[in-house]
Amino acid sequence: MGYQGEETIFALSSGIERAAIAVMRVSGLESAQILTHLCGRLPEPRRAVLRKLWRNARVQEPETLLDEALVLWFPGPQSYTGEDGFELHLHAGPAVIEAISEVLVHLGARPAEAGEFTRRAFQNGRIDLIEAEGIADLIAAETESQRKQALAQSKGALSRIYQQWAESLKALLAWQEALIDFPDEELPSHVAEKINNESEALITEMRHHIQEGCKGERIRRGMTFVITGPPNVGKSSLMNWLVQREAAIVSSQAGTTRDALEIVSTLAGVRITFIDTAGLRETEDLIEAEGVRRALFHVEQADCVIQLCSAESLPEEIFPNAILIGNKIDKEAVPTHYAGYEVLPISVLTGEGLSRLYEVLEQRARALTESTIGAPLLTRARHEAGVREACSCLERSLHQALPELRAEELRLAMQALGRLTGHVGVEDLLDVIFSQFCIGK
Repeated sequence: MGYQGEETIFALSSGIERAAIAVMRVSGLESAQILTHLCGRLPEPRRAVLRKLWRNARVQEPETLLDEALVLWFPGPQSYTGEDGFELHLHAGPAVIEAISEVLVHLGARPAEAGEFTRRAFQNGRIDLIEAEGIADLIAAETESQRKQALAQSKGALSRIYQQWAESLKALLAWQEALIDFPDEELPSHVAEKINNESEALITEMRHHIQEGCKGERIRRGMTFVITGPPNVGKSSLMNWLVQREAAIVSSQAGTTRDALEIVSTLAGVRITFIDTAGLRETEDLIEAEGVRRALFHVEQADCVIQLCSAESLPEEIFPNAILIGNKIDKEAVPTHYAGYEVLPISVLTGEGLSRLYEVLEQRARALTESTIGAPLLTRARHEAGVREACSCLERSLHQALPELRAEELRLAMQALGRLTGHVGVEDLLDVIFSQFCIGK
């Protein structure tokens, strides 16, 4: 039997901004009694009906009418949380919300904590932990790529991979236990070889998953593209063009940009933070020198470096992950290749080459985020750590001389995957994960 919250909780799921409709969500053991008190009788399950809400439906005096709202009744276990629950689609006036909240408290419900509805769904077995994290990501999604990834995860796409691996490990463990328990029986001669081959296949699959893992994390948190180069090469002008507004100060005076300027935009449906940095040069000015230090720090952390130069200022060093761009071709041509790198010629002043630059940046954004194995991507460091642990256990199992030790490593691999989905040993994680949710979810 699943978890059943002893307390009935409620929250305004639609947020606190002004709107026409406010959605009040209620879940818990007393939900049926509370809803009957409000509107007189329970509606048909999962069907929206228009009802008058009273402070006490048995009295129905004019001064006790609270609102006329759409009511939906969700009896458990076929509900979001797995418990009895209901929703009230109210008029969104603050006085209406306040009055309904007061009545709910009077009837024994309490305001929900952040993520408490989804936590109850997890504890009642309606979703697993990875699906719960997908719901949190879906609520926070700002771009199309974030929406798609989070929706797939919330619907179990990532969980199914780990469940398949767990089933494979279970089968391997069964064979390994058979070799331990029946050493004198005439088991098929290829059993040990089968265990090794399938273990190696799983290891390969897990390694590919880990290698692609940073891509899912980039989609979830967004990426950083840093614009760098010497002073007066056009970094701030390029920044303004990329974000389509006058965000950075443009001046012919060297050293105008002394601190990093960050602007969030999108490329290929991916959230990108563009950072305009101070011009890189030796300087005795302490403030400008600090700007240069910060610029180099951002370059080290960047997912992609947009490194600008001109015919007069070809770089001595080309940074890792850099796209080398030669600006000011309206004044003087730049070489097509330099130090083994292709140089993309542009003129921010005339617009020449900018459309090609945008295509190149979109290609880089896709290359950094699109899966090459056709499977859902890891989205959090927690997932990567769990898969790495399972993979390490499998690798160790192949090098154990004793069959009992091989079986133990297979067991540990299954436990590592179980912790990912929340089936074993995750109590310490729950407060951290669900505290990141908004109230009402």
